[in-house]
Amino acid sequence: MRGGMTQRLLAFSALAAVSAGGILHLVGHGTAGDILWAVCLAVMTVPLGWSVLHSLLHRDVGVDAIALVSIAGALALGQYAAGAVIALMLAGGNALEEFAGKRARQELTKLVQRAPRVAHRKQGQSVEEVSVEDLAVGDCLVVRAGEVIPADGVVLGGEAVVDESALTGEALPVTLRNGEAVRSGTANVGDPFEMRVVRSAAESAYGAIVRLVQEAQTQRAPFVRLADRYAILFLPVTALVAGLAWALSGDSVRALAVFVVATPCPLILAAPIALVAGVSRAARAGIVVKGAGVIEKLGRVRTVLLDKTGTLTIGTAEIGDVFTFNGIAADELVRLAASLDQISGHALAQSLVRGAERRGQVLAFPEQVEERPGRGIEGVVEGRRVAVGSRAWLRERGYAGETARLDQSEAASGMSRVLVGVDGLVSGAIILADRPRPDAGQLATTLQRAGIRHLAMVTGDRAAVAERVGATLGIERIYAEQSPQEKLEVVHALKASPELAPVLMVGDGINDAPALALADVGIALGVAGATIASETADAVIVVDRIDRIAKAVEIGRRSLHIAVQSVTVGLGLSLVAMAFAAFGFLPPVGGALLQEGIDVAVIVNALRALQAGRVS
Repeated sequence: MRGGMTQRLLAFSALAAVSAGGILHLVGHGTAGDILWAVCLAVMTVPLGWSVLHSLLHRDVGVDAIALVSIAGALALGQYAAGAVIALMLAGGNALEEFAGKRARQELTKLVQRAPRVAHRKQGQSVEEVSVEDLAVGDCLVVRAGEVIPADGVVLGGEAVVDESALTGEALPVTLRNGEAVRSGTANVGDPFEMRVVRSAAESAYGAIVRLVQEAQTQRAPFVRLADRYAILFLPVTALVAGLAWALSGDSVRALAVFVVATPCPLILAAPIALVAGVSRAARAGIVVKGAGVIEKLGRVRTVLLDKTGTLTIGTAEIGDVFTFNGIAADELVRLAASLDQISGHALAQSLVRGAERRGQVLAFPEQVEERPGRGIEGVVEGRRVAVGSRAWLRERGYAGETARLDQSEAASGMSRVLVGVDGLVSGAIILADRPRPDAGQLATTLQRAGIRHLAMVTGDRAAVAERVGATLGIERIYAEQSPQEKLEVVHALKASPELAPVLMVGDGINDAPALALADVGIALGVAGATIASETADAVIVVDRIDRIAKAVEIGRRSLHIAVQSVTVGLGLSLVAMAFAAFGFLPPVGGALLQEGIDVAVIVNALRALQAGRVS
């Protein structure tokens, strides 16, 4: 008995029948009222009987069987008023469940519904409308005002004003200039602009998110499946209690009343709604999870493992301290080194160039450049011979000078540094460091407050570097210099510990994918198309914020707490009502009304998982 339109129609029909029958009784036409109620019961029995038959064919005896027995019993015992109210409560409860399910999934539904279907591709001087599935890398698109961007790409010429709130939750639009990346799923809130596709729609960021959402809507949590099994046990228990009530009292109406209040709606309604509401709440916070099962696991997590580079840190080195010798100014040393590094492909070289440009320095183009990958680079900048690289490289190129103090500084700090030689002398050194994310400072405290017992960093980086970052962020346990295989061993060992499992692993790169897949919950930070990390993870944080890890755990804790609370309280109320009905203190009509009240209470309570709050 599912389907939104069907449930609303049945609920409206039952309400009309109950009301009309009541009016007929009030005006003295009780027989006609009873006939109307009996017809209502017969009509309700058809879809309910089909639902029970469908369940039996799939070897699943659901709680609809209890409702069917209740309605059939009301007909057999001539309790037409009670039966009509039961029918109304059943139809109303199913309609309420359908409404609550939609409400719980609303954030996920919004993400899927706004996925673009068509794009405007530029061909020469004309623009044609094409399906997003037909887009290819390199296509030039025209994005009109108000349109959702269909694929990942870069802005061509001019600038674009983009609303990223659907992905990031940030309300203010951002301005992107020529060559800057634009993500699918964001919306153009400025003038039309052109862009070049760098990933097809299927491989783009929003395509990956939509696939995650679609998977999330089909998966069921282990707690929900367990609740279903518990619900099945209620049929024989209810039959036993009802039979005893009838046998001891000789009143068959008592047995009917027991069946009326026995339907364990708290189990079949509260658990899935609360956990799916958690999925929706997470999506609103920029965390897309693969179903209610992930929310349940997040609610039980005891260990959190964090990758370092790109996860706890920003992922790119920045200029820190600058040491100078032989009278050269620090800014001049950086300018000369960055000018030479402009044509180097080394990651540290690019970081140095970006750092110099951010300082507002005007770089010169080098000449007579010679580079040895992994060692260093040398050339002429504005008539001065400059070398950048390791101590061995500068010594090989004939630069003289003492670097012992710099070596000690590097060892103590755990940072990287490049030596700079100018005109035959070692003239200084530039310290480069991958600094922690600005929002990572409170992560350890927030996770520990959320109940995490074991927090650790797992990284392939050097121990000195990892320990410096860990000390800054308050992470005491460090697993450094770990290969992807060794990361797997760490995850496996922690999963095997009864005190520390389940395990949550957080990473952002391809090398993290195996550990993300092995962990009880894997969270990938950022979606750059259908990357291996995001495809193997159980959840993806689509905003560039590491504090969403703590938010994910908090949402999981709260949603699971509300689900268990609703089930426990709801079942307790149902069992008490069954006892009252068995002893004759609760007639069938009153039992139906009471059961509906319990249903409404547990559903409203389950929907609290949509709202922010702390686990009490």
